[in-house]
Formats: sequence, structure tokens, C-alpha cells
Amino acid sequence: MRWRAIRLAMRQFLDFEKSVAELETKIDELRQMGSQEKDSGTSGINIDDEVARLSDKADKQLRATYAKLTPLQKVQVARHAQRPKALDYVRLLTTDFTPLAGDRAFGDDEAMIGGLARFRGEPVVVIGTERGHDTETRLRHNFGMARPEGYRKAQRLVEMAGRFGLPILSFIDTAGAWPGIDAEARGQAQAIAKSIDICLKAPVPLIATVIGEGGSGGAIAIGAGDRVLMLEHSIYSVISPEAAASILWRDPKLAPAAAEALKLTAQDLQGLGLIDRIVAEPIGGAQRSPDDAVHAVGNAIAEELTELQKLTGPALLQKRRDKFLAMTRGSLN
Repeated sequence: MRWRAIRLAMRQFLDFEKSVAELETKIDELRQMGSQEKDSGTSGINIDDEVARLSDKADKQLRATYAKLTPLQKVQVARHAQRPKALDYVRLLTTDFTPLAGDRAFGDDEAMIGGLARFRGEPVVVIGTERGHDTETRLRHNFGMARPEGYRKAQRLVEMAGRFGLPILSFIDTAGAWPGIDAEARGQAQAIAKSIDICLKAPVPLIATVIGEGGSGGAIAIGAGDRVLMLEHSIYSVISPEAAASILWRDPKLAPAAAEALKLTAQDLQGLGLIDRIVAEPIGGAQRSPDDAVHAVGNAIAEELTELQKLTGPALLQKRRDKFLAMTRGSLN
């Protein structure tokens, strides 16, 4: 009971979840009241029925809210601070994870994590953009925005996977590549372009999963895979809605219109044929039940990996090439 109360107190509600937040706060207050009465031995009113009634109401309200999210609301969910991050997926889905560091040229970039691991007993290479959970880890991982050395580290891992015949699992959650002058001076654009090229040429299965925000080249650098999965409330876009509104209309307040026009939701992208699969999230988003969300992704990856491993290296390369060429032809029609 106490642990649930702590988790509820720490939960961060989004602005459109206000009605749910009020109900859950009331439920928590009633449960605490009942617990205090039980501990003191006093005989108060039975609150179980009221808790059950409010819980049912909150559940229905949550389901109704998440069934009709706008694109901009999905952006908010995708950016939620309490969603599981790349390292959470590595921790819960793999064993024997051995992180590898550095690009063998400049240094190590902690926004891009990766290494060797076992996924359900099978050796794999994992790569991901890590945003961090709190101020300390967000600063350490640069909010998931990688510099050139991060993408060169990813290139090294992909090439190693190809050399040893290991499947690649990538987890995408970034607002984009780091836009600083230092990154540009070290060849940010070239590093991203080469990462895409090396992913396209990897002779092993590559499954990319957008677990939160898939922003611009920072995301596609490790997202050019045989299968691209997206969590139900994640987003994938060339630019953020706020930036698009500022550039197009010089007014960031028009972000809702930009989010609609960008077609950045998983549902939009699957309809356009740009991603392969949507992984359902727990009601209320992955942030409400992180373990369940992670394991759902794990099951989806396992199913896709089983199918991809039936193909030889040349067949994988040809299908991957045909897949991305078809996207280009579709966009030109």
C-alpha cells in the first residue's frame, strides 16, 4: 500500500489527464484513510465500495482519454519523463549486457549506448539513444542527443554485428542529433549519413523500435532496419511540431496544426507504409506500466526476429533495399 502511494505521488500527469488525476488522488486519499483506521483499530465506514466505484470511473475515463488523443497529445505522451528508456529495455529484455564505448577516433558519447548482450538466450548487438531519468542522468546522456562520436560508435557496433553474424536491436528515443557547433565541427551530418548507409548494408537482421520520440536524422541514423516498430503512443518525425510551426508560420503556438500535418503518429506512419508494426501500450501509456510495455516490445521483437532469421544475408539486404526504395517511390506519386 505504501509503495503504491509513493508511486502515485511521484506520477507526473499530463495536462489532458487532469480529470483522471483528480480521481486517482481521491482514491489514494480514501485508501490512506482506510489504512490509518485499520492501523489504529478504530471502526470507521467501509470505504471499499467507494474506492471500487471511483477506480472503475478513473479506468473508464483513462481509456476514453487515450482512445482519442490528438497528434500533439501523443507528442506529450512520447516525451513523458516516466516512460521506460533505452537502458530499461536493455536491462529488462537482455542478459549479459557488455557495454562498448568509444568511436576509436575522438571519444565516447553517452547519449548513444550499445554493446553485446543476449536476447532470450541469443547473442545480439544492442544500440540505443538514452535520455536519462533524472537531472543527473539526463545531463550525463545529453538528453539522448548524440554527437558524431555517438553515431560513429553505432557504426562500429553495426559493422561488428555484421562481421560476427549477430542480429541488431536498436531502441530510438531522441529529439534529434545534438545541434551544437562542436558537433558540426566534428562532422555531424556525415556521421549520420554514414550510420544510415552502414545500417542499410548490414548483412544481419536489424530491428529498430521507436520507444518514445523519434526525431529527425538522430533517429533514422539507427532506424534503417528490416523491421521498424513503434510503440502505440510514440512519434517519428523529421522535425518537432514546435520547430515546424516556428519555421512555417513563425508562431510556436500553432504546434497542434503542425503535429497534425506532420503525420508523426505510429498510426499515421503505418498507414503510409513507413513503419512495419505498432506495439500496443498499457492503457494510459508506457509510463503507467513500464515493465508491461517493455515486455510487449520484447515479444514483438522476438516474433519479427524469428521471421528475419529465415532469410540469408543477401536476401535481407535486397528486401531492405526494396523496402526503402518503395518508400521513396510512394512519396513521389
